[in-house]
Amino acid sequence: MCRLSGTKSKKEMIRVVRTPEGEVVIDDTGRKAGRGVYLCRRLSCLEKAYKEHRLERSLKTDVAAEIYEKLRHALL
Repeated sequence: MCRLSGTKSKKEMIRVVRTPEGEVVIDDTGRKAGRGVYLCRRLSCLEKAYKEHRLERSLKTDVAAEIYEKLRHALL
């Protein structure tokens, strides 16, 4: 999600996954099965992703407001 490609490792980012069952979850381990996207650990990245529906487009499903709140708390 962050346009700083090549500057951050996966471990420095937050992974969000759409599981095979269709549930959207934050993947703390980086190993959950499913379609995943990475979000940098800056509040500005999260706000841009929310405003532009980037998670929804990348995961090809709706993302509940609860997930955005959990991401916000993880960044603070």
